[in-house]
Amino acid sequence: MRIAGSLRGIALASCLALAFAAVSTAARADATLLNVSYDVTREFYKDYNAAFVRHWKAKTGRTLTVNQSHGGSSKQARAVADGLEADVISMNQASDIDILHARGGLISADWAKRLPNGGVPYTSTTVFLVRQGNPKNIRDWDDLVRPDVKVILPNPKTSGNGRYSYLAAWGYVRENGGDEAKARAFVGRLLNNVPVLDGGGRGATTTFTQRGIGDVLLTFENEVELIENELGKGRFQVVVPSVSIVAENPVAVVDKVVDKRGTRALAQAYLEYMYSPAGQEIVARHNFRPGNAEVFARHKQRFASLRLFTVRKAFGGWTQAQKQHFDDGAILDQLLAAPR
Repeated sequence: MRIAGSLRGIALASCLALAFAAVSTAARADATLLNVSYDVTREFYKDYNAAFVRHWKAKTGRTLTVNQSHGGSSKQARAVADGLEADVISMNQASDIDILHARGGLISADWAKRLPNGGVPYTSTTVFLVRQGNPKNIRDWDDLVRPDVKVILPNPKTSGNGRYSYLAAWGYVRENGGDEAKARAFVGRLLNNVPVLDGGGRGATTTFTQRGIGDVLLTFENEVELIENELGKGRFQVVVPSVSIVAENPVAVVDKVVDKRGTRALAQAYLEYMYSPAGQEIVARHNFRPGNAEVFARHKQRFASLRLFTVRKAFGGWTQAQKQHFDDGAILDQLLAAPR
């Protein structure tokens, strides 16, 4: 009887030990995050995610997998609004995050106040990419409305890249003393020179670089070196216009998703690391403009020197710009529908 009792005690102790081990393992189980982002951040997040996974492992002992989804900025935002369960969203304009509050309250209205710099860890700007030798002698925005020039840019209805290009052209006219009527006429002429409107920035890049369509590609500054690395140096060259737009790249935690999945602390840490010196160095290496002034100064030779204006300064912010230019029936639709 004593032996049987001892065996029962051992069995109970073993069960408790196994149960404790299971709880301990569950507490340290592998974690996952989904970052829904826009078209041209694939390579950046490939490096950034790997760095953060190493950082998280060293800090917590936990293994993390970060999954990515990429596409046209507005298309990606709508996918999240329609049910794609992103823990974090990283877009290239604030309106594509604001939509998650407007449609279903997926995110708090004050999301931009929860991280430094209004939730913007890095920026870029719009520049021109031309074929080597610049055969059309393209120097500034005025050259893009010449009848002999074909311009490639993504569709501003679906792409943040396209919207920035559109607003940069509009702002160029205003920055040089033109009124709204002159800006509208100028952008209308530019759109008349666009032979195809791809859905996102990566599609527009393919149209210009691989399909050989167009004389100039409007693209983000950070894309230039990437294109050269992928397709070979010497085939294209960058033209820096006299003035362009600040392309802000905001990030945010998707509140309803992280609260449902229990990943809020992890998602917050993932975005905060982007502001750290280590995260900002990765930003700079991928030719985005770091928000950290010291990191920017160390890498300033990477970035063009030109006059820059913001969407807030030139258009009153993204809400106003969206309503005036990009909503259904707004100026963009009117310009695209006008006879060519």
